[in-house]
Amino acid sequence: MARSSQQSRTTEKVLDVKTRIAQSHYGLLGLSPTASPLEIRQRYRELSKQFHPDTTVLPEAEATAKFQRLNEAYGILSSPERRSLYDLQIGFSRYSVIQPSQNEQGERGYSNSAYLDPTDRPLSAGEIFALFIMGLTFVGCVLLAIALGVSRQNLNLEGLF
Repeated sequence: MARSSQQSRTTEKVLDVKTRIAQSHYGLLGLSPTASPLEIRQRYRELSKQFHPDTTVLPEAEATAKFQRLNEAYGILSSPERRSLYDLQIGFSRYSVIQPSQNEQGERGYSNSAYLDPTDRPLSAGEIFALFIMGLTFVGCVLLAIALGVSRQNLNLEGLF
């Protein structure tokens, strides 16, 4: 009997946390609290296009209210410090989620940060093209400098003799 009451209390706690999360900023974005910053950003962009007062079919007052709540949620969840404080307020602990062991983290050779470094992502086609154009410009400038140096050196030598 004691075991079933303990299980029911545990079940109630889990349901309470799930209810709080569903009514939280995570629920508004349709994400779990373990979502990465990249997932949060992508979901925010999708929903902001859907609920923006200028682009939605909803009544303007309703769209404005939803869009403001969406902006508030993204403002909190996009900042690591504010997100941690918010997680504590709703009763979510990142440490209760199964974490990889320290040995696995060390083998990969990089930190297990959920917040991406801009250098961790691949370059887009536009960025590669821009780098190619900058490289061509640099090579052109070097060749021009060499050509000018050679031509000026020839002029100086002709004037000396």
